[in-house]
Amino acid sequence: MVYDLWISILTGIFWFSLLALVYAYAGYPLCAALLAKICRRPVAKQRISPPVTIIIAAYNEEDCIAATVENKLSLDYPKDKLEIIVTSDGSEDQTDAIVESFADRGVILLRQSPRAGKTSALNLAVPLAQGEILLFSDANSIYAPDALQKLVANFADHRVGYVTGKMIYVNPDGNPIGDGCSAYMRYENRLRAIETDLGSVVGVDGGIDAMRRELYSPLNPDQLPDFVQPLKVVEQGYRVVYEPEALLKEDSLQDSSDEYRMRVRVTLRALWALKDMRQLLFGSGGLLFAWQLWSHKVLRYSCFLFLAVALVTNILLAVDSLFYRVILALQLGCYFGAALSPLLVRLQKEFAVSRLLYYFILLNAASMHAAIKFIQGKKQVIWSPRKG
Repeated sequence: MVYDLWISILTGIFWFSLLALVYAYAGYPLCAALLAKICRRPVAKQRISPPVTIIIAAYNEEDCIAATVENKLSLDYPKDKLEIIVTSDGSEDQTDAIVESFADRGVILLRQSPRAGKTSALNLAVPLAQGEILLFSDANSIYAPDALQKLVANFADHRVGYVTGKMIYVNPDGNPIGDGCSAYMRYENRLRAIETDLGSVVGVDGGIDAMRRELYSPLNPDQLPDFVQPLKVVEQGYRVVYEPEALLKEDSLQDSSDEYRMRVRVTLRALWALKDMRQLLFGSGGLLFAWQLWSHKVLRYSCFLFLAVALVTNILLAVDSLFYRVILALQLGCYFGAALSPLLVRLQKEFAVSRLLYYFILLNAASMHAAIKFIQGKKQVIWSPRKG
C-alpha cells in the first residue's frame, strides 16, 4: 500500500515536471498564438520622423566603436532629427579618443567615472537627450540602414511606448554555441511576433530598443535596463512591441564559457528584475500580461529544476518499469548527445540536433547557476564586453 502510494507520487511528479517543460517551450507559444488569432491587436504603423537620440554605453570598445558610430551616422534618417550620445563607462583604452574624433559630426561623448555599469551610463545620458524617442544601442551593434525608420513607425500608434527590433546572430565559424544561439534567437523572435499580436512582448533585445523619452524611468545600477524598462512601460499602460523589419546583426559568442557567463549574468539580473517588478506577476499590468510573464520568464527560468526532477524521478521509476526505462534511456541519450557536440565539431561532423541539445543544456545550467546566486543575494552590476 505504502509502496503503491510512493510510486503514484513519483509518477505524478515526473509527469508534472515533463509537462511543465513542454508547456514552457511549446505549450505557451501555442496558446499565445491561438489567443492572438482570436484577439489580435495590430499596431497602427505610419512613416514618421520624430527627433531621436541614440544612446550607446561603451566600456573598452576600441575594436568596434568606430564602426558602430559610423553605422548610426549613416542610417537612413533625417540628419537634423538624429542625435548620438556615447557614454564611456570608465574606458581605459582608446574608446574615448575614437568617439571624440566624431565630435565634428555631432557625436557627444560623456564619461562615467568611476565605472558604474550600463544602467548608470544610460541614466547619465538620458537627461541630456533632446530626442522625443530614445534608441539604445550596444557598442558592437550594426543596424540595417532602414532599422531606425522601421522602429519609429510603430510610435505613430499612441498606445506604443517601447519597440524592440530583430536580433540576428551571425555565426561564421559554425560552432555549436553560435548555431544554438542563432536557433534560440529565431525561436525568441517568432515568440515576440506572437506576443506583439496579443498586446506586449515579454523581454527585448538591449542592442536595438527604442522608447518614448517621457516614459523613461531612472533605474537602480543593478537593474537590467532592457527588461525592467519595458516592464515599467507596460505598468504605465503602454504597449511594448516587436518590429521584425528593424534588423540588427551581431557576431555570436564563439566560446561556450563566454556564452555561459553571459547567460548567467543576464538571467541573474532578470531574476532580480522579476522580484523588483513582482506586482506585474499579480496583475498590475493586466491578467493577460501576468500570464505571459509567468509563462515566458518565470517558468522558463525554472526549467532547470523541472529537468533535474524529471531525471531523478525517472531513475526511481525505472527500477520496476520497462516503460520508464525506455524514457530514461531517451533522457540520458539527449544528455549524451549534448555532451558529444563539442567533439563532433572538432571532428568536423555536422549534427544539428546535438548542437541544439548542447545549447539547451547550457541555457538551463546557466539558469541554475543564476538561481543559486539569486538565492544567495548576489548581484552583478558591471562586466567586461562580450565576455559575460
